[in-house]
Amino acid sequence: MNYTYILKCSDGTYYTGWTNNLEKRIDDHNSGKGAKYTKGRRPVVLAYCETFATRQEAMRREYEIKKLPKKDKLKLMNGCSDGGQEKS
Repeated sequence: MNYTYILKCSDGTYYTGWTNNLEKRIDDHNSGKGAKYTKGRRPVVLAYCETFATRQEAMRREYEIKKLPKKDKLKLMNGCSDGGQEKS
């Protein structure tokens, strides 16, 4: 499985990425081994995720989400009560 995810950072900002191991990637972000952006904004928590069969689909969705204005990202995250959404 491949995932596109949005993290909420401790400063209230959001980070979007993709991975094939969501739990490990969140741990990486929280230990300072993730992206430069999240390193100084720890701890981070998972705010939203989607699953995909291929890496290409997850990367394409990451790109789409990164282009969205913040208000649209918030709508996306609020669309699912458990904080994440399965998509195939």
